[in-house]
Amino acid sequence: MSVNTPDRPSEPMTTAAEPSRVLVVEDEETLLFTLAHNLRREGYHVTTATRGDDGLRLARETNPDVIVLDLMLPGLDGLQVCRLLRKDSQVPILMLTALGGESDRVRGLDTGADDYLPKPFGMRELLARIRALLRRAKAPAPAQAGSEIIVSGDLEIDTARREVRKNGEILRLKPKEYDLLQFFVQHPARVFSREQILDEVWGFDYFGGPRTVDVHVRWLRQKIEKDPADPQRLRTVRGSGYLFEG
Repeated sequence: MSVNTPDRPSEPMTTAAEPSRVLVVEDEETLLFTLAHNLRREGYHVTTATRGDDGLRLARETNPDVIVLDLMLPGLDGLQVCRLLRKDSQVPILMLTALGGESDRVRGLDTGADDYLPKPFGMRELLARIRALLRRAKAPAPAQAGSEIIVSGDLEIDTARREVRKNGEILRLKPKEYDLLQFFVQHPARVFSREQILDEVWGFDYFGGPRTVDVHVRWLRQKIEKDPADPQRLRTVRGSGYLFEG
């Protein structure tokens, strides 16, 4: 049977709150069993699927807090599942891949995965990455005394509403795209390395590499630059990082 939806674990992580829900989509049954077993031991409520189409359906039906998604799957592959989910969901996605090349990992990030983990991996690392994704997803937004509007050229950033307008039109930004833009706008004319940007925008506990920054910068340029291929606002400083000019 390709899908297994277990009962809630008998020993949840806390008594004060419902356990976090994890959906694992992996077609290698031995690995799937190992992942589900260890996650349940940690107190998570685990749902599993062995096919990409089943995983997509369960993601929409069960509304998990985080998804562990294999890249190579029958039905729909992990990239297709991720792409379809990103049309209407910002659920954190940890992608597993047996492909070790950087281009393969970047493809996952380009599609919308939040983190990736190459096989083989240690269970402690996987659990740590899941905890990090959950912390970032559940972190409360900073308290705002009121609506602060930051103006930078044709951009208006409403920090209370987390909205961005360009020439009066609302831009549809992903959460990390917004965070990245606000960081740059608040620190204009300064060069930041990819590692500095990761620490400031993603946090010190983020496990992904600097290519994550490149991917999000490319997405952001497509929305704020007149010509993304020749950016004038969010510029690359060769050998150093990125510089924002309003």
